[in-house]
Amino acid sequence: MAIDAINGIVRTVVTGSKEYKAWMGFLSLLALVGIAFVFRQIDQGLIATNMRDDVSWGWYIANFTFLVGVAAAAVVLVIPYYIYDFKPIGEIVLIGEIMAVAAVSMCLMFIVLDMGSAERFWHLIPMIGIFNFPQSILTWDVVVLNMYLVLNLSLVIYALSKTYAGKSYKTKLIMPFIFFSIPAAISIHTVTAFLYLGAPARPFWNTAVLAPRFIASAFCSGPAFMLIIFQIIRKTTKLKIEDAALHKMAEIVTWCMAVNLFLLGSEVFKEMYSATAHIEPFNYLWNGLRGHNQLVPWIWTAVIVNSIAFLILIVPSIRKNFFMLNIACTFIFIGVYIEKGMGLIFPGFAPSTLGDIYDYMPNSMELWISLGVWAIGLLIFTVGAKICIAIKTGEIGHADPSAHH
Repeated sequence: MAIDAINGIVRTVVTGSKEYKAWMGFLSLLALVGIAFVFRQIDQGLIATNMRDDVSWGWYIANFTFLVGVAAAAVVLVIPYYIYDFKPIGEIVLIGEIMAVAAVSMCLMFIVLDMGSAERFWHLIPMIGIFNFPQSILTWDVVVLNMYLVLNLSLVIYALSKTYAGKSYKTKLIMPFIFFSIPAAISIHTVTAFLYLGAPARPFWNTAVLAPRFIASAFCSGPAFMLIIFQIIRKTTKLKIEDAALHKMAEIVTWCMAVNLFLLGSEVFKEMYSATAHIEPFNYLWNGLRGHNQLVPWIWTAVIVNSIAFLILIVPSIRKNFFMLNIACTFIFIGVYIEKGMGLIFPGFAPSTLGDIYDYMPNSMELWISLGVWAIGLLIFTVGAKICIAIKTGEIGHADPSAHH
């Protein structure tokens, strides 16, 4: 039985359409290029990047912050299906959890890359490394991320193994884990926000709305990404995904974007109206500071595309048009990616504690390494989703394709 399952899974992964093979080949090539640059970074150290003492967190941590949100967004599918028994989402909830596994895997890769020296990794291993638990917020981040990864992976493996065997998995058995996964998803992004707002020397991050802003934007960017992917899956596979499931996700994204824009507006008002001595990082981001204005077009682009996306989504008749929905989802992905990266990490370091301004932008090596990580993450997701779809549609195993669990 186990050998048959492994053979079926391997056969599913290595066979597919020309488009599937081209996609896997493209991702593999990107991953290899990224890995080649990783070896260069290990050889030269972080000085090979554009990060310096003045800006010690850069593109890697920006990507990490964004991807924590993508991972947390799996709850947008888990809550309607498991808690409110919204049946149409049943076909896609496991794919959402596979997306969470891929996103957390990328998060952990970006953290390791940002350490610079690979030999420092042993510090993160409990019982062996100097873990500084529970004092270190970074330690809490490592704990909750790994816990969330194991939780989602376990739920996916359990559900798919039962479906493969032709049995319906017992929801009552996994309900405690489902209920636990909801605060776990909230916690991974909350702890990430605490990493920033707990740094007293960085006034730009010292705001209590940072954690709710993170959660709101996460429930926009992750589902927006998944909405596009689910439409591709629906067109290229036998998995039946109902319009109702996609419309429900789009509705959730709409209101989360409303909250995200409201919290961002509150933060902008607080900075501009109070205009304290700590307004310099805000000015650096939004208006430019002492001739340094490289981030200004980026943050305004993010606000404009997020606002346009919200205007598209707020009208139900427009939101239900898939062409317009895809434009909104693309805008949200771009907007939140900029807002959580360039709009949050970089200005937090400008000016430095000595008043100097170092204009940080990632160099080509950082970009290639980041593309490599994204490629590995998308490979994990593609393989996981293909196995999941093959089992759910009965291509391998003994599943009843029409069964809802």
